Amino acid sequence: VEKESEGVKMPVECNHDQPLPVVRVGEIPCDDNTQRWLVEQLWGDSSVGVIGGAPKCSKTWLGLDLALSVATGTACLGKYAVPEPGPVLVYLAEDALPVVRERVAGMARHRGLDLDAVRIHVITAPTLRLDRDPHRGRLLETAKRLRPRLLLLDPLVRLHGIDENNAGEVAGLLAYFRSLQRRLDLSVVLVHHTRKNAAGGVAAGQGLRGSSDLHAFGDSNLYLRRTRERLVLSSEHRAAAASPSVYLELVATDKETPHLEVVAEPQVENRRSLQEQVLDLLARGAVLTRVKLRDTLSVKNERLGEALASLERVGRIHRTSGGWQRID
Repeated sequence: VEKESEGVKMPVECNHDQPLPVVRVGEIPCDDNTQRWLVEQLWGDSSVGVIGGAPKCSKTWLGLDLALSVATGTACLGKYAVPEPGPVLVYLAEDALPVVRERVAGMARHRGLDLDAVRIHVITAPTLRLDRDPHRGRLLETAKRLRPRLLLLDPLVRLHGIDENNAGEVAGLLAYFRSLQRRLDLSVVLVHHTRKNAAGGVAAGQGLRGSSDLHAFGDSNLYLRRTRERLVLSSEHRAAAASPSVYLELVATDKETPHLEVVAEPQVENRRSLQEQVLDLLARGAVLTRVKLRDTLSVKNERLGEALASLERVGRIHRTSGGWQRID
């Protein structure tokens, strides 16, 4: 039994004497286990999740690239196909409407698209508080009318007044997003910050700011981080293997067509040992602190310590008052 509350169906307490529904395992209908994609390798169809990264890591650019691709059926980042395009609904709390238009227009020009034909609908409300009504109900009604394939909300911190470190409060907010996904069969993308000095790679989700429920919530998650002055995109999916990480670049050589672009896959660098990467950073007389090495390489402090100790034992590096230095 369900009842409507703040635009979301909520369970009603049942008779304690009523048995729970059961079914023999062999009678459960078969389902096609093939992963269905909204954007191939990047975002599952009808999935919820997070685009996470530190400030100034192009999270909004990536979100809009996803939105434009879904709305037009063109490849995301020039690489990832969209099997079934459809309308998109976006809310960018920190960007003025003319800025949103210009960003999308530049990406559309790069792809040879007519902006007037792009099915991205932008919410123009000055504020949106999705931890309470009436905004919850209004967003639900807007999505029911437009039936978008994708809902992009950027950034999460501007959409509520809860304590992001309170697991109970966060769970309530995330339950609302999950209810939208299930009722309307759409994907929900939340743009969210990582903590300072958060680890990259497969552990990136643990670096999201606030409750760990934010990481566990995602069916698909994308993470952006800078390493050696390059922007790396990595992913994780609940029902599929992570796609290979790629290097991205915000291409702005032509001010009329700024866009994100995949420039390489960091496969060669991933095969190099951590010791080799440390020696590369300390080349040509460079002296770097452990903190600087850790942040640049995006590795855990314990693993870096083991690599430094190993290199010191074999006489390849030594510690100075200013940091670690290579011995050639």
